[in-house]
Order: sequence, then C-alpha cells, then structure tokens
Amino acid sequence: MFLGEKLDIGIKVALAQIPVVRGDMSVNLSHHLTKIEHASAIGADVVVFPELSLTGYELDLLGELTVTESSSVVKSLSKASIDNDIIAIAGCTRNVIGAQKPMISAVICFPDGEINFYAKQHLHEGENQYCSSGAVDYYFEVKGYQVALAICADFVEPAHSKKARAHGADIYIASALISEAGFETDAEILANIAATNCFPVLLCNHISKSGGWSTCGNNSVWSSTGEHVFSSESKDSCLVICSISGTRVEASKT
Repeated sequence: MFLGEKLDIGIKVALAQIPVVRGDMSVNLSHHLTKIEHASAIGADVVVFPELSLTGYELDLLGELTVTESSSVVKSLSKASIDNDIIAIAGCTRNVIGAQKPMISAVICFPDGEINFYAKQHLHEGENQYCSSGAVDYYFEVKGYQVALAICADFVEPAHSKKARAHGADIYIASALISEAGFETDAEILANIAATNCFPVLLCNHISKSGGWSTCGNNSVWSSTGEHVFSSESKDSCLVICSISGTRVEASKT
C-alpha cells in the first residue's frame, strides 16, 4: 500500500539529538532513556538515535563495546520501550556469528518486548579495518506504515533505498554521523532519495565531536517529493518531531 492511501492514519517519529561521550555507554544510555521518556510523553510512536549513539563513532573501541540481546544496556532500552509504549532505535556495535569483526548496528526495541538488530551494509572508507558489513535489509511496521532503516553510508548506495521502495517501504529513516563539511552533499543525496522513491526521508545525526569528526546535528525531514520540510538547524540537545499522515509531512523541534 502506498503512502497516499493511508490518509486517515498518522504516525509520529522523534529524531533525537543527544550528546555522546566516547566509549561511555552508561552516560550515553542515560541520555537515551531521557529522550525516550520525552518522546513518549509527546505522543511519538518511534524514537530514533544516531549511528553508534551508545558508544560514539569510536572505531578503535567497537570491539570492546559490543552488545547482545541480553546485555544490560539493551535490557534497559527494552524496558524503556515497554514502559513508555514506544519503538526505540539506538546505535550500537555487536558481534555476529560468521563475521570476523564487529558490525555497526542498530538495536530496535519494541513495546511488546521484542528486540531486533540491523547491521550496516555499506561501509565508509576505513571502516572495514574495524568492522564487517551486514547483508540483510531491515523493515518494521507501525500503524500500517512500512519503515526502512539505513545507517549512514547505506543511503549513499542508491540500491539500498531502491530496494526499500521495491519492498513497499513508506518511510526511510537514516541514522548517521555527518560532519559540518559533509552535510550539504548528504542532504542533497537524501532529498533525491525522497523524490526518486516517493517516500519521506528522515535523518538523525550526531551533535558531539566523535571519532575525530565535528558533527553538525541538523536532524532533518524531507517529504515524498524531496521537499525539505524541516531541520533542527542546531547542535543542541533536542527532539525533532515528524508527523506523517498520508502524504502530509510536518515537523517541529522540542
């Protein structure tokens, strides 16, 4: 079913801008839990965090900071998802059977207690020294909308979003680490993805310096025509709230 046929159904996605401390999963988790509670309080169905939001973009530390479904940090995220009746998507790293190196991943926690993982499929130059790549796309459904996930360089590869459209995705969400210098180029790519595939595209980015990169925040939303709907236009801690109902896409910051 295409987005335009869902005119009477609306969903709300929160894109979290949070400070992230290098390798300190305890401090980073606390910021996640605060934003999960805030997002739920304002009626969001989903809250999304940046790439590697639990660890920071610290490639040299990833092997030390991997998580599993039974890790305490994942259990805490899952409990917050259940308690706040919201889908929470956070950035992590994990080991996968058959992979030689850890994978840059997203952990997806559902209000019913289900926990899934998605592994980044397309690596930036230099990441393969520390990471293995995933090979499986990830989608989930909320209120009848099919949502596709991307992690940073995934969206640079046109085949990734093309497959999402072919799969029937209604919304494309990218968690990323984007620098100030790279934002304009990546924003153009994301706008083109939206226009080409006729679905809204949502970006969740870092605000802290991480992995040696000065990031720029600017959590952003594009409509299914590629129109730029909203940007946080800041590096402050906040939530960008995107409301989608049929073809209507609106956003604001809180």
